[in-house]
Amino acid sequence: MKRENRLAELRDLAAQTARLRLEVVEQLGPLLLDLAARVAGVIGAGGKLLIAGNGGSAADAAHFAAEMVVRLTAARSRQALPALALTADTSVLTAAGNDFGFENVFARQVEGLGHKGDMLLVISTSGNSENLVRAVGAARQRRMLTAGLLGGQGGRLAGLVDPALIVPSASTQRIQEEHIFLIHLLVEYIESDLFG
Repeated sequence: MKRENRLAELRDLAAQTARLRLEVVEQLGPLLLDLAARVAGVIGAGGKLLIAGNGGSAADAAHFAAEMVVRLTAARSRQALPALALTADTSVLTAAGNDFGFENVFARQVEGLGHKGDMLLVISTSGNSENLVRAVGAARQRRMLTAGLLGGQGGRLAGLVDPALIVPSASTQRIQEEHIFLIHLLVEYIESDLFG
């Protein structure tokens, strides 16, 4: 009976996830297409994409950067795209954390790597990470574009980035699943906008 209960739970979870996926497409589809076009515009003008997040979102930032630099699929052969995950260099992260505090680990990198015309994309399930809020502040000082993949109500970051793609869920796991879906779609449309 325990196995049957778990299978029923799995079916219910799959149904909930499918409903959320449709809601994400309906609510965020236009914003996603606009964001892809903006990133393509940044890259087309010689700029780059900086990406940051914490925990699972740090892994998502690295995943996003890898898809941009390498490619999404073998079906589209194209040049590498300039994207950098601010979560990937452990020496920089630990030095900045040690010398300036964890709340400044991304802002410090934006100061060194970001330029006018670049874009900072932050990924956060809560939207309240202080180090991402400060990174957005540093990006704005450099007249960079900003965007966010967020969750729940969007938190503090919702009012600081434009656009803010907010997954309408209170579950960290479901938000992260939708963030990966959005990342793959973003790369696909960025590639399409740049290379046809």
